[in-house]
Amino acid sequence: MRIRIVFSAALATLGLMFLLPAAAHAHGDTVKVVVTGQRDGHVTADVTWENDGDAVDEAVAATVNAVSVDGTRTMGPWRLVRDPAAAPAGWTTAETLPPGSWKVGVDVGFPALGHGELEVAVPVVDPAPVASVTSPVTPSAAPPSAQASASPASASAASSAQAPDPAADTQGYAVWWTTAGVAVTAVAGAAVGLLLRRRRRVRLDRLG
Repeated sequence: MRIRIVFSAALATLGLMFLLPAAAHAHGDTVKVVVTGQRDGHVTADVTWENDGDAVDEAVAATVNAVSVDGTRTMGPWRLVRDPAAAPAGWTTAETLPPGSWKVGVDVGFPALGHGELEVAVPVVDPAPVASVTSPVTPSAAPPSAQASASPASASAASSAQAPDPAADTQGYAVWWTTAGVAVTAVAGAAVGLLLRRRRRVRLDRLG
């Protein structure tokens, strides 16, 4: 019984040893690397199987190197990571290239060998201009101290304009009394003169 179990396990192991390489080479033994450009300075690339063009589902071990066109600057090596904003075959870098023209090379070592390169231009992005907000010029209000000092003056002016002038009233009364006195004196004088004339007539009539 034990011999049968050991023999069955050995056959299963041998079967897996033959099936795994066949599954691994179902897509081929090379990958196709196409450097598609850059997005905000991040290098972008598509990695597919060479034979059937299927996207690589498993992890990819790849390095990215960049050299400026004039040869004065180098960037990398960086590794490729999945690009969530692209198709299943899309990969990118977490790092960014500075503005300029770069010769980018991508070398894949797992799950199969592959290489791709492209000259990439990263533009200079000018910062967005900040719009200046100008507030309308409004006449400055008088300080509270000036308003406070002006209020009593204006109130007194208004009260003096509305309230009657005692001196003017006294003067008016004096004029009225003077006029009335003159009128009374004139009437009294006329009455006395009339009385005297009557008495003189009476005397003359008696003497005659």
